[in-house]
Amino acid sequence: MTDLAPRLFEEARREIAKVVVGQDDVVEQVLVCLFAGGHVLIEGTPGTAKTLLIRAVARVFNCVFKRIQFTPDLMPADITGTNIFDPRQQEFQFRPGPVFGQLVLGDEINRAPAKTQAALLEAMQERQVTVDGVSHPLPEVFTVFATQNPIEQEGTYPLPEAQLDRFMMKVLVNYPTEDQEAGILRVHQQGIRIEDLSRFELQTVAGAAELLQAQEEIRQRTVREELLPYIARIIRATRSNLRVEFGASPRAGVMILTAAKARAALQGRGHVLPDDIKAVARPVLRHRILLKPGAEIDGFRPEEVIDGVLAQTEVPR
Repeated sequence: MTDLAPRLFEEARREIAKVVVGQDDVVEQVLVCLFAGGHVLIEGTPGTAKTLLIRAVARVFNCVFKRIQFTPDLMPADITGTNIFDPRQQEFQFRPGPVFGQLVLGDEINRAPAKTQAALLEAMQERQVTVDGVSHPLPEVFTVFATQNPIEQEGTYPLPEAQLDRFMMKVLVNYPTEDQEAGILRVHQQGIRIEDLSRFELQTVAGAAELLQAQEEIRQRTVREELLPYIARIIRATRSNLRVEFGASPRAGVMILTAAKARAALQGRGHVLPDDIKAVARPVLRHRILLKPGAEIDGFRPEEVIDGVLAQTEVPR
């Protein structure tokens, strides 16, 4: 075990705190996904620093950053790229779209229709894009950070279940506390434009090569045998819950395992604890559980199902 992952994690968190006031849990979950090589869906109302957070992450890791602003008229080719005829060479040349970045921000992803949202599906799962029958590989370091507004807001489309399942975590961004909101106002009081990241003097903590090395180290870690049935019991319990129409898929168990390994590594531990599994279970499972209509009418949320499952599942000793 090396100290690369925990060192990069602490340095990145310190730099991001220069820009994003509070939201410690959100920052930790986003970085866990990044180091685990998973994609992350960030949900919150407009104005809660979702886009700002991802721009800061891209700045401190010095990776190729691309931003896609999702709108109702965005077409799939606007994301993946297209073949353009070159009259000089008398042949079609592939012009890559913005998905060919290392850290890709899909801003307000649920403001585009399902067909355009699905353009990211192959890229997120297969890490390649196919245009006119030809596959084009994406960079080794490739993470999609998608932001979305709550689906109750006007002009939003729900993401397809197949695409939701590709996100390692769904991270919820809430309003800041009173002290944190006052801190945000103090920054503006000093005449600093929050959108201008150069004013915050963010330091680069790593490049793509170091980030890739840290991801590989986390993937190579092993977990104690007794924790694997524990994760399986959690996943299976979501399927037998009386309030759940469709429970978590086997991929959810893989995501919990990977995220728990990343969380343990970022905290400088060479082994995964049950607490790591519990800590990542909520953001990993909340978008993978579909409640029965009656449960939704009664006001139940997926988080309450997850909390109940965790409380009732015996923890290995």
